Amino acid sequence: MSTLTAEPRKTRKRASVPDRVSVLYDAPGPRARMRNTVLTVVVVLVALLAVYVMVTKLDEKNQLNADLWTPFLRGDVWINLILPGLFNTLSAAAVAALIAVPFGFVFGIGRLSDHAWIRVPAGAVVEFFRAIPLLIMIFAVMYGGSAVFGLTVTPFMAVVTGLVLYNGSVLAEIVRAGILSIPRGQSEAALAIGLRKGQVMRMILLPQGVTAMMPAIVAQLVVLLKDTALGFIVSFEDLLNAGARVLPSNFNNIIPAVIVIAIVYIIINLIVGAIATLLERRSRRSRKTSAQPVAPPGAVVAPGSGDISAVD
Repeated sequence: MSTLTAEPRKTRKRASVPDRVSVLYDAPGPRARMRNTVLTVVVVLVALLAVYVMVTKLDEKNQLNADLWTPFLRGDVWINLILPGLFNTLSAAAVAALIAVPFGFVFGIGRLSDHAWIRVPAGAVVEFFRAIPLLIMIFAVMYGGSAVFGLTVTPFMAVVTGLVLYNGSVLAEIVRAGILSIPRGQSEAALAIGLRKGQVMRMILLPQGVTAMMPAIVAQLVVLLKDTALGFIVSFEDLLNAGARVLPSNFNNIIPAVIVIAIVYIIINLIVGAIATLLERRSRRSRKTSAQPVAPPGAVVAPGSGDISAVD
Protein backbone atom coordinates (compact mmCIF):
# COMPACT_ATOMS: atom_id res chain seq x y z
CA MET A 1 0.00 0.00 0.00
CA SER A 2 1.55 3.19 -1.13
CA THR A 3 1.44 6.22 1.01
CA LEU A 4 0.46 9.48 -0.58
CA THR A 5 2.24 12.54 0.61
CA ALA A 6 0.33 15.73 0.25
CA GLU A 7 2.21 18.36 -1.65
CA PRO A 8 2.59 21.58 0.21
CA ARG A 9 0.05 24.13 -0.94
CA LYS A 10 1.63 26.91 -2.88
CA THR A 11 0.82 30.15 -1.27
CA ARG A 12 0.70 33.16 -3.47
CA LYS A 13 2.72 35.92 -1.98
CA ARG A 14 0.84 39.18 -1.98
CA ALA A 15 2.77 41.97 -3.56
CA SER A 16 3.71 44.76 -1.29
CA VAL A 17 2.56 48.25 -2.06
CA PRO A 18 5.87 49.44 -3.59
CA ASP A 19 5.94 46.35 -5.87
CA ARG A 20 2.57 47.06 -7.40
CA VAL A 21 2.64 48.76 -10.75
CA SER A 22 0.55 51.89 -10.96
CA VAL A 23 -1.46 52.48 -14.07
CA LEU A 24 -0.99 56.22 -13.74
CA TYR A 25 2.73 56.57 -13.13
CA ASP A 26 5.87 54.54 -12.56
CA ALA A 27 6.68 53.79 -8.94
CA PRO A 28 9.68 55.91 -7.88
CA GLY A 29 12.93 54.11 -7.24
CA PRO A 30 15.29 54.63 -4.30
CA ARG A 31 17.01 57.65 -5.86
CA ALA A 32 13.70 59.26 -6.81
CA ARG A 33 12.32 58.71 -3.30
CA MET A 34 15.45 60.24 -1.82
CA ARG A 35 15.17 63.22 -4.16
CA ASN A 36 11.49 63.69 -3.27
CA THR A 37 12.32 63.55 0.44
CA VAL A 38 15.05 66.17 0.05
CA LEU A 39 12.74 68.45 -1.95
CA THR A 40 10.01 68.07 0.66
CA VAL A 41 12.38 69.05 3.45
CA VAL A 42 13.64 72.04 1.43
CA VAL A 43 10.09 73.25 0.74
CA VAL A 44 9.12 72.93 4.39
CA LEU A 45 12.22 74.86 5.47
CA VAL A 46 11.54 77.61 2.93
CA ALA A 47 7.94 77.85 4.12
CA LEU A 48 9.06 78.11 7.75
CA LEU A 49 11.60 80.77 6.77
CA ALA A 50 8.89 82.75 4.97
CA VAL A 51 6.66 82.58 8.05
CA TYR A 52 9.56 83.69 10.25
CA VAL A 53 10.35 86.65 7.99
CA MET A 54 6.68 87.67 7.88
CA VAL A 55 6.32 87.51 11.66
CA THR A 56 9.57 89.43 12.12
CA LYS A 57 8.48 92.20 9.74
CA LEU A 58 5.10 92.45 11.43
CA ASP A 59 6.81 92.75 14.79
CA GLU A 60 9.15 95.47 13.48
CA LYS A 61 6.11 97.46 12.33
CA ASN A 62 4.42 96.94 15.72
CA GLN A 63 1.64 94.96 14.07
CA LEU A 64 1.85 92.21 16.70
CA ASN A 65 1.02 94.51 19.59
CA ALA A 66 -1.72 93.11 21.77
CA ASP A 67 -3.78 96.31 21.44
CA LEU A 68 -4.29 95.62 17.72
CA TRP A 69 -5.48 92.04 18.25
CA THR A 70 -7.56 92.35 21.42
CA PRO A 71 -10.63 93.68 19.52
CA PHE A 72 -11.06 90.18 18.09
CA LEU A 73 -11.45 88.84 21.62
CA ARG A 74 -14.46 91.08 22.25
CA GLY A 75 -17.91 89.70 21.68
CA ASP A 76 -19.42 92.99 20.54
CA VAL A 77 -16.90 93.24 17.68
CA TRP A 78 -17.99 89.85 16.36
CA ILE A 79 -21.70 90.39 16.96
CA ASN A 80 -21.93 93.93 15.59
CA LEU A 81 -19.28 93.92 12.83
CA ILE A 82 -17.84 90.60 11.70
CA LEU A 83 -20.87 88.28 11.95
CA PRO A 84 -23.25 90.69 10.10
CA GLY A 85 -20.66 90.94 7.31
CA LEU A 86 -20.31 87.15 7.26
CA PHE A 87 -24.10 86.80 7.10
CA ASN A 88 -24.29 89.19 4.13
CA THR A 89 -21.49 87.29 2.37
CA LEU A 90 -23.18 83.93 2.85
CA SER A 91 -26.57 85.37 1.89
CA ALA A 92 -25.28 86.81 -1.37
CA ALA A 93 -23.43 83.58 -2.17
CA ALA A 94 -26.47 81.41 -1.38
CA VAL A 95 -28.91 83.49 -3.44
CA ALA A 96 -26.48 83.72 -6.36
CA ALA A 97 -25.81 79.97 -6.25
CA LEU A 98 -29.53 79.11 -6.18
CA ILE A 99 -30.02 81.17 -9.35
CA ALA A 100 -26.71 80.47 -11.10
CA VAL A 101 -27.02 76.68 -11.01
CA PRO A 102 -30.41 76.56 -12.85
CA PHE A 103 -29.08 79.28 -15.16
CA GLY A 104 -26.11 77.08 -15.99
CA PHE A 105 -28.23 74.00 -16.63
CA VAL A 106 -30.68 75.85 -18.87
CA PHE A 107 -28.04 77.53 -21.01
CA GLY A 108 -25.69 74.53 -20.95
CA ILE A 109 -28.42 72.25 -22.29
CA GLY A 110 -29.50 75.01 -24.66
CA ARG A 111 -26.04 75.04 -26.23
CA LEU A 112 -26.50 71.35 -27.10
CA SER A 113 -29.85 71.88 -28.81
CA ASP A 114 -30.31 70.74 -32.40
CA HIS A 115 -32.28 73.92 -33.10
CA ALA A 116 -30.11 76.87 -34.13
CA TRP A 117 -32.63 79.38 -32.77
CA ILE A 118 -31.96 77.97 -29.30
CA ARG A 119 -28.31 76.98 -29.63
CA VAL A 120 -26.99 80.26 -31.08
CA PRO A 121 -28.60 82.69 -28.58
CA ALA A 122 -27.63 80.44 -25.66
CA GLY A 123 -24.04 80.35 -26.87
CA ALA A 124 -23.99 84.12 -27.36
CA VAL A 125 -25.24 84.75 -23.82
CA VAL A 126 -22.72 82.36 -22.28
CA GLU A 127 -19.73 83.64 -24.24
CA PHE A 128 -20.68 87.30 -23.65
CA PHE A 129 -20.97 87.10 -19.87
CA ARG A 130 -17.92 84.83 -19.56
CA ALA A 131 -15.83 87.45 -21.37
CA ILE A 132 -16.72 90.37 -19.08
CA PRO A 133 -14.71 90.70 -15.84
CA LEU A 134 -16.96 90.23 -12.84
CA LEU A 135 -15.81 93.47 -11.22
CA ILE A 136 -16.89 95.49 -14.27
CA MET A 137 -20.20 93.61 -14.37
CA ILE A 138 -21.01 94.42 -10.74
CA PHE A 139 -20.05 98.07 -11.29
CA ALA A 140 -22.16 98.28 -14.46
CA VAL A 141 -25.22 96.75 -12.79
CA MET A 142 -24.92 99.05 -9.77
CA TYR A 143 -24.55 102.34 -11.62
CA GLY A 144 -25.83 101.50 -15.08
CA GLY A 145 -29.18 100.28 -13.77
CA SER A 146 -29.98 103.64 -12.21
CA ALA A 147 -28.35 105.84 -14.87
CA VAL A 148 -29.79 104.06 -17.92
CA PHE A 149 -33.02 102.45 -16.73
CA GLY A 150 -33.81 104.58 -13.69
CA LEU A 151 -33.86 101.56 -11.38
CA THR A 152 -32.95 101.56 -7.72
CA VAL A 153 -30.18 98.97 -7.46
CA THR A 154 -28.88 98.06 -4.02
CA PRO A 155 -25.33 96.74 -3.53
CA PHE A 156 -26.77 93.33 -2.67
CA MET A 157 -28.70 93.20 -5.96
CA ALA A 158 -25.66 94.34 -7.94
CA VAL A 159 -23.40 91.69 -6.39
CA VAL A 160 -25.93 88.88 -6.83
CA THR A 161 -26.70 89.86 -10.44
CA GLY A 162 -23.04 89.95 -11.38
CA LEU A 163 -22.34 86.63 -9.67
CA VAL A 164 -25.30 84.96 -11.38
CA LEU A 165 -24.43 86.18 -14.87
CA TYR A 166 -20.72 85.34 -14.69
CA ASN A 167 -20.75 82.12 -12.67
CA GLY A 168 -23.94 80.92 -14.37
CA SER A 169 -22.16 81.22 -17.72
CA VAL A 170 -19.18 79.25 -16.42
CA LEU A 171 -21.53 76.62 -14.99
CA ALA A 172 -23.22 76.37 -18.38
CA GLU A 173 -19.91 75.29 -19.90
CA ILE A 174 -19.43 72.79 -17.08
CA VAL A 175 -22.87 71.34 -17.73
CA ARG A 176 -22.20 71.12 -21.44
CA ALA A 177 -18.85 69.39 -20.83
CA GLY A 178 -20.44 66.98 -18.37
CA ILE A 179 -23.13 65.92 -20.81
CA LEU A 180 -20.64 65.58 -23.66
CA SER A 181 -18.45 63.36 -21.44
CA ILE A 182 -21.10 60.61 -21.61
CA PRO A 183 -20.16 58.12 -24.37
CA ARG A 184 -22.17 58.76 -27.53
CA GLY A 185 -23.18 55.11 -27.72
CA GLN A 186 -25.51 55.50 -24.76
CA SER A 187 -27.62 58.18 -26.39
CA GLU A 188 -27.58 56.29 -29.70
CA ALA A 189 -28.78 53.14 -27.95
CA ALA A 190 -31.55 55.07 -26.19
CA LEU A 191 -32.70 56.59 -29.49
CA ALA A 192 -32.60 53.14 -31.10
CA ILE A 193 -35.12 51.75 -28.60
CA GLY A 194 -37.55 54.58 -29.32
CA LEU A 195 -36.81 57.24 -26.70
CA ARG A 196 -37.24 60.85 -27.73
CA LYS A 197 -34.36 63.31 -27.45
CA GLY A 198 -35.89 64.97 -24.41
CA GLN A 199 -36.25 61.61 -22.70
CA VAL A 200 -32.66 60.69 -23.55
CA MET A 201 -31.45 63.93 -21.96
CA ARG A 202 -33.66 63.58 -18.88
CA MET A 203 -33.33 59.83 -18.25
CA ILE A 204 -29.88 58.90 -19.61
CA LEU A 205 -27.51 61.83 -19.97
CA LEU A 206 -28.33 64.18 -17.08
CA PRO A 207 -28.28 61.56 -14.25
CA GLN A 208 -24.80 60.43 -15.30
CA GLY A 209 -23.61 63.90 -16.27
CA VAL A 210 -24.46 65.39 -12.87
CA THR A 211 -22.12 62.89 -11.23
CA ALA A 212 -19.31 63.89 -13.58
CA MET A 213 -20.06 67.60 -13.13
CA MET A 214 -20.26 67.56 -9.34
CA PRO A 215 -16.58 68.31 -8.52
CA ALA A 216 -16.39 71.14 -11.06
CA ILE A 217 -19.75 72.61 -10.03
CA VAL A 218 -18.81 72.74 -6.35
CA ALA A 219 -15.37 74.16 -7.20
CA GLN A 220 -17.09 76.95 -9.11
CA LEU A 221 -19.44 77.59 -6.18
CA VAL A 222 -16.38 78.05 -3.98
CA VAL A 223 -15.14 80.63 -6.50
CA LEU A 224 -18.58 82.28 -6.34
CA LEU A 225 -18.32 82.53 -2.57
CA LYS A 226 -14.92 84.21 -2.78
CA ASP A 227 -16.09 86.53 -5.56
CA THR A 228 -18.61 88.12 -3.19
CA ALA A 229 -15.62 90.09 -1.89
CA LEU A 230 -15.70 92.08 -5.14
CA GLY A 231 -18.81 93.79 -3.77
CA PHE A 232 -16.29 95.98 -1.94
CA ILE A 233 -16.25 98.20 -5.04
CA VAL A 234 -19.95 99.11 -4.53
CA SER A 235 -19.74 99.33 -0.71
CA PHE A 236 -21.49 96.02 -0.16
CA GLU A 237 -21.44 95.38 3.60
CA ASP A 238 -19.88 91.95 3.44
CA LEU A 239 -17.13 90.21 5.37
CA LEU A 240 -14.34 91.97 3.48
CA ASN A 241 -15.95 95.37 4.02
CA ALA A 242 -16.14 94.67 7.75
CA GLY A 243 -12.51 93.56 7.89
CA ALA A 244 -10.85 96.05 5.55
CA ARG A 245 -12.96 99.15 6.09
CA VAL A 246 -15.08 99.19 9.24
CA LEU A 247 -12.72 97.50 11.71
CA PRO A 248 -9.59 99.52 10.73
CA SER A 249 -11.56 102.76 10.93
CA ASN A 250 -12.49 101.95 14.54
CA PHE A 251 -9.32 100.28 15.83
CA ASN A 252 -6.60 101.31 13.34
CA ASN A 253 -5.56 97.67 12.80
CA ILE A 254 -5.87 97.02 9.08
CA ILE A 255 -3.25 94.25 8.86
CA PRO A 256 -4.52 92.19 11.83
CA ALA A 257 -8.10 92.69 10.60
CA VAL A 258 -7.28 91.49 7.09
CA ILE A 259 -5.42 88.46 8.49
CA VAL A 260 -8.37 87.46 10.67
CA ILE A 261 -10.86 87.93 7.82
CA ALA A 262 -8.64 85.85 5.52
CA ILE A 263 -8.63 83.05 8.11
CA VAL A 264 -12.44 83.19 8.24
CA TYR A 265 -12.59 82.89 4.43
CA ILE A 266 -10.20 79.94 4.53
CA ILE A 267 -12.30 78.14 7.15
CA ILE A 268 -15.48 78.67 5.13
CA ASN A 269 -13.88 77.38 1.94
CA LEU A 270 -12.47 74.34 3.76
CA ILE A 271 -15.95 73.53 5.06
CA VAL A 272 -17.48 73.92 1.61
CA GLY A 273 -14.70 71.78 0.10
CA ALA A 274 -15.27 69.04 2.68
CA ILE A 275 -19.01 69.04 1.98
CA ALA A 276 -18.28 68.91 -1.75
CA THR A 277 -16.00 65.90 -1.34
CA LEU A 278 -18.62 64.09 0.74
CA LEU A 279 -21.38 64.79 -1.79
CA GLU A 280 -19.21 63.72 -4.72
CA ARG A 281 -18.28 60.42 -3.05
CA ARG A 282 -21.88 59.64 -2.12
CA SER A 283 -23.03 60.53 -5.62
CA ARG A 284 -20.49 58.19 -7.20
CA ARG A 285 -21.45 55.35 -4.87
CA SER A 286 -25.14 55.73 -5.65
CA ARG A 287 -24.77 56.23 -9.43
CA LYS A 288 -22.75 54.24 -11.87
CA THR A 289 -21.45 56.31 -14.75
CA SER A 290 -18.86 55.81 -17.43
CA ALA A 291 -18.17 59.54 -17.65
CA GLN A 292 -14.94 60.97 -16.28
CA PRO A 293 -15.12 63.88 -13.81
CA VAL A 294 -15.21 67.28 -15.48
CA ALA A 295 -12.15 69.39 -14.68
CA PRO A 296 -12.98 72.64 -12.88
CA PRO A 297 -12.04 75.90 -14.63
CA GLY A 298 -8.36 76.58 -13.97
CA ALA A 299 -7.54 72.96 -13.11
CA VAL A 300 -4.51 71.04 -14.34
CA VAL A 301 -5.13 67.52 -15.60
CA ALA A 302 -2.19 65.14 -15.89
CA PRO A 303 -1.99 63.69 -19.41
CA GLY A 304 -3.26 60.14 -19.57
CA SER A 305 -4.64 60.18 -16.03
CA GLY A 306 -7.83 61.09 -14.32
CA ASP A 307 -6.15 63.06 -11.57
CA ILE A 308 -7.34 66.63 -11.36
CA SER A 309 -5.62 69.30 -9.32
CA ALA A 310 -7.25 72.70 -8.96
CA VAL A 311 -5.01 75.70 -9.09
CA ASP A 312 -7.54 78.34 -8.17
